[in-house]
Amino acid sequence: MNPLATPPAVLHMLCGKIASGKSTLAQRLAQASGTVRINEDDWLSRLYPNEILAIADYARCAARLRAAMAPHIEALLRCGVSVVLDFPANTPDTRRWARDIFERAGAAHRLHFLDISDSVCKARLRSRNASGDHPYETSDAQFDLITRHFVAPSAEEGFVIVRHN
Repeated sequence: MNPLATPPAVLHMLCGKIASGKSTLAQRLAQASGTVRINEDDWLSRLYPNEILAIADYARCAARLRAAMAPHIEALLRCGVSVVLDFPANTPDTRRWARDIFERAGAAHRLHFLDISDSVCKARLRSRNASGDHPYETSDAQFDLITRHFVAPSAEEGFVIVRHN
């Protein structure tokens, strides 16, 4: 084994409901050497301040951000930099988008599934809202509405899944 060889880059994807702990896990994963974290909420709040007021707004802006970021993420992976993609991989479509990136780059991947109950997520969400530290405040009703779109990953999708409870 060549001691100077760079280990293959890994695209870390995060799947979990709002306030399940995705960003907390992302921060921890990003502490590994040669790893960067790209946070969707940070980018969206800076690119579209005060524009994301409904799910349709989020969908439109997030699609633009994904389209813009995909080549950059692929380039990082090709250079041997691992990426923690702090974007919700909560539907088969968003996971296919990420799959296209790591496959084009020839990188490894991990899909981190945070399997946390709605009650725990809502309690964390209320705490997060009260702290004011997050760029978006989400009500219980919005949580319920958004969660209806959540699809847990299945083995048939073919991802390397790391489950977190």
